[in-house]
Amino acid sequence: MCHRESASRPSFDQKAWRATSSCGPNGGNCVEVNRSVPPRVGVRDSKGLTGDVVLDFDTTTWTSFLDATRSGRFDRR
Repeated sequence: MCHRESASRPSFDQKAWRATSSCGPNGGNCVEVNRSVPPRVGVRDSKGLTGDVVLDFDTTTWTSFLDATRSGRFDRR
């Protein structure tokens, strides 16, 4: 399940945000992931460093999303 802008959203450690490996040197269109509050995973736009919009997933949902992405499920055909 994903929670967006919820009062129960965990407070992710600001130093724990990591950009995806596919980000270019200029930041580009990237996301950052934060795993500092298990079992929650925070996801944000790399340009939104104020933390205004953070998507908050449970680990199972995040892992399922990554598996589907890696398998090409979301590729345009």
